[in-house]
Amino acid sequence: MPRAACDLGTAMSGGALVGVDIGTSSAKGIAIDPASGEVLGVAERDYPVSSPQVGWMEQPPDAWVTATHEVLARLKAGGIEVLGIGFSGQMHGLVCLDTGGSVIRPAILWNDQRSAPQCAALESGSGRERLIRLTGNRALPGFTAPKLLWMRENEPDAYARIRRICLPKDYVRDQLVGGHRSDVADASGTLLLDVGQRRWSTELLADLEIPASWLPDLAESPDSVGTLDGVAVAAGAGDQAAAAVGAGITGPGPLSVVLGTSGVVLAATDRFLADREGRVHAFCHAVPDRWQVMGVMLSAAGSLAWYHDTLLPGVGFDAMLDEAESVPSGSDGVSFLPYLAGERTPHADPHARGAFCGLSVTHGRGALTRAVLEGVAFALRDCLDTVTGVGATATRGRVSGGGSRSRLWLQIVASALEMPLEVMATDQGSAFGAALLGGVAAGVYSDLDQASEACVRVTEVVDPVAEWIEPSRAARGRFRDYYPALRSVQ
Repeated sequence: MPRAACDLGTAMSGGALVGVDIGTSSAKGIAIDPASGEVLGVAERDYPVSSPQVGWMEQPPDAWVTATHEVLARLKAGGIEVLGIGFSGQMHGLVCLDTGGSVIRPAILWNDQRSAPQCAALESGSGRERLIRLTGNRALPGFTAPKLLWMRENEPDAYARIRRICLPKDYVRDQLVGGHRSDVADASGTLLLDVGQRRWSTELLADLEIPASWLPDLAESPDSVGTLDGVAVAAGAGDQAAAAVGAGITGPGPLSVVLGTSGVVLAATDRFLADREGRVHAFCHAVPDRWQVMGVMLSAAGSLAWYHDTLLPGVGFDAMLDEAESVPSGSDGVSFLPYLAGERTPHADPHARGAFCGLSVTHGRGALTRAVLEGVAFALRDCLDTVTGVGATATRGRVSGGGSRSRLWLQIVASALEMPLEVMATDQGSAFGAALLGGVAAGVYSDLDQASEACVRVTEVVDPVAEWIEPSRAARGRFRDYYPALRSVQ
C-alpha cells in the first residue's frame, strides 16, 4: 500500500508556509513557522515508478497531482493557516501535453537512459563545444531535450501531438493554479536554456527544430505565479536548488553537500560560470540574479547501501560503522571506487565501474567499510575541486541527506574536503526551501536572504579531524590514480 504519513505539531496563530517536493518516489510536504523555521507539520504520499524496458523510467503525471492534493489536505487538517506555497521537484523529466492539455504519454524521468544515442549525436563533431557555449552544459540522457529527440525518432505519432511540454513540479503547479510556466533554475536542466542570460536559447531551439511555442513562460523561483484558495504560489525550483535555499545557500560562501543516494556539491555564484569540458552542471540558482555550479556523483549513500545489502546483509548499520571507526584513516591501503552506476563529475563516464583495490589477506571487513566511506568522500572532493576550479568559492559545507546521520562519515567527509560541515536543523531540504520560496511569493519576506536569516538553523558543526588529513590526502592520491588505470582495461 502507498504510504500516506502526517505528523503535525501545534500551528502558530500567525500561520505557516508550505513547501511541496515532487520527488521520484513520493510527494513530501512541510509546513513551517515563518518566524523561526520551526517545522509544524510534515506529510508524504508515495507513488510507483515504472520501468517498461531496461534503462527506462516513467511515471504517470497525474499520480503526482493526486499525491499533492493529499499532502496539502493532510497538512491543512491540523488547522494550519497557509500563508504561502512553494514547489520543488525532480528535475529534467519530460511531460508532453496535447492541444487540450491532456498528457500524451507517461513522463520520462531524470534517471531514464534511453536517450544516450541522441546525446551522442548532439555531441558529435563540434556539438559538445557548441552545447556548452549555448547552455553551459553538455548532453546527458537525464536532460529533457534528448528525451524529446528520442520521442521524435521513436514515437513520431505521439511527438506530432505535442503542443506543450512541462517539467514535473511545473505540471503539478499548473494543474493547481493554471498557466504554463517554469522557473529558470529548473529550466536550466532541460538543455534548452541559455543559462547565462536566463532565457530560452532561440539558437538551440532552431538547431533542434523544437517549437518555442511548446515551452513554458519563464519566471524566477520566488515569483508569485498564481493563487491556490487565495494563497500565493511561487514558481518554485528544481530539487537541488530548493535544497540549497533550504540550507541558506543564497550566495557565495557555504556549499551544499548532499550525502543522499547520489552525492552533490553545489556552490552559489554571483555570475554565470561554466566548465569548458562540461564536467559540472552550470544552472541558474533559485535566487534571482545568482547562478550555481554543481558537481554530481551518482553513488554516494547508494554505495554504502549496496555494500551492506550485498556483502553484509546480516550486520546492523551501527555495528558495521563501529568496525570502520576502528580502522585508521586511509583504510589500511584499501581503496574503493564508488562508480557503481557510472559517474558524472569529474569523469562524465557512464561506463565507469566500481572496484575495491589494494586488498590483502590482512584486511577485515572494517577496512572495506571504511574504504567505502572514504571512497565516497574522495569522489565528493573531486566534485569540490571541479566546482572551485571554475571559479566558485567555498568556505564550509552544509550537509544533508541520509548519510549525514553518521557522525563518522561526516568526519571522514570533512577531512577529505578539508572544511567544516554544518548540520542543518531539518533534513527536509527541498521542501523546506520550497516553503521559503512560497514565503517570498506571499510577501512574508522581502527576499530569500531575509527568509534564510529568519528560518535556517545550524545545529552542529563537524570539523575535519586533524590527524586524518595527511593520511586522507595520500589515500586520495591513490584513489585518483586507480580510475584511469582501470578505465584502460574496460
